Amino acid sequence: MHTSELLIADEDIMNRKQMADLFTNAGYQVTVTESAAGVLYGILKKTAKVILLSPRFDELMATELIPILKKCNRNLNIILVASELPLALIRKARSEGIFYHALKPTRPSDEKELQEVVKCAFEKLTYEPAA
Repeated sequence: MHTSELLIADEDIMNRKQMADLFTNAGYQVTVTESAAGVLYGILKKTAKVILLSPRFDELMATELIPILKKCNRNLNIILVASELPLALIRKARSEGIFYHALKPTRPSDEKELQEVVKCAFEKLTYEPAA
């Protein structure tokens, strides 16, 4: 069982459910939210260490939210989950400090990639000293 919480932030209820089921079945402690306020709450309470973040919610682009999240917890690992994003937006998200950009899972192979990335994100937290 994983002790750190995985936060899934996505406005789309079907995406949230699909990813929540995937990671709950893999043994993660999962919390889902559809709002920027929910994301901030998870970060400020220090329970969320890894976030699966959709590119847009609450009228905000993820690239607007990422710097705020990183200021709240600079060790936070953010995985941007999006299928179609302009290259400029992906570059901006990378420059803001995302851990990884993953495609939205549509096939079992996509789910496998996402599971591996989340596993790596938690392992990175284990090997890096907290600041």
